[in-house]
Amino acid sequence: MEVAIDTPVKTFIEVTEVWVPEGEKLVLAEGNYGALDGFEEASRRESFARDEGLPGKAWAEARPVVLKQFDGSYFKRTEAAKAAGLTSAVAIPVFDGDTLKAVLVVLCGDDSERTGAIEVWAETDGLLMLDDGYYGAAKHFEWVSQHTHFPAGQGLPGGVWSSKTPILMRDLGSGYRFIRADSAGKAGLTTGLGLPVPVPGKRGYILTLLSARGTPIARRFEIWDARSAKVGKANDAILIDGICAREGALWDEDNPRRVTAWQGAIGRVLGTGIPLVEGGKPGLAAGYDSMVALPIHQGGELSHIVAWYL
Repeated sequence: MEVAIDTPVKTFIEVTEVWVPEGEKLVLAEGNYGALDGFEEASRRESFARDEGLPGKAWAEARPVVLKQFDGSYFKRTEAAKAAGLTSAVAIPVFDGDTLKAVLVVLCGDDSERTGAIEVWAETDGLLMLDDGYYGAAKHFEWVSQHTHFPAGQGLPGGVWSSKTPILMRDLGSGYRFIRADSAGKAGLTTGLGLPVPVPGKRGYILTLLSARGTPIARRFEIWDARSAKVGKANDAILIDGICAREGALWDEDNPRRVTAWQGAIGRVLGTGIPLVEGGKPGLAAGYDSMVALPIHQGGELSHIVAWYL
């Protein structure tokens, strides 16, 4: 039996949105806005042409984009964001080859307590260098990250780059595999999820989500493999790794390890090939309040789905 832990007062990510192409524009497919009704209203009235606003920028430049302040930027919803206390955002494009499937946008607030990291690492001269990132109050960890690079196979970003698969790391502050363990421990970072972001062109991008116990990105992470699970022509995915901040197993009779297309939330992502965001719905998987599921397309097929729950 799972035992619920106390719900954190604050989370690192406050809003998550999925924007999908419709003709020459990106339109809102779904979003989780919590209690930020004003920002939700402004978002539902919005759409983005290529290179317009944050989602349009990620589409046009075919790369993950970090925006650490809205004032004076190309962000279109600045006033609504300011009223909601949102200060920064990251847009992650989901490409299948040269075709854009969707753009996942996460938005964060900023205060002296909110700690975590959303990082974008980019391939530069045979190494992974920090392209940009948002760290909240973890300023020293941000400085360390700006002065760190990874060859293939080293650390969380390098491991993802080498394997071309998502990777979960536990106990970041004491893990010998996590190169920045000392500064991560001081910042209170506990869990890391790294995933490849395939885009058109030869440059590689890696996204890392680093979660702290006090202001977590998630209380549960999952990695689903959609390639090794296939039986004949069946469109299946199998849960290959996960971290849960509750007691009990990640899978059992009530929470199966394997899903087929359109079976539950993960199955919907498997069937559509686009990200999914759910929040505030009764019966949400595993009894959590919200979830995000992000597909990864590689080599002409959906290879993995990563999911995180709060």
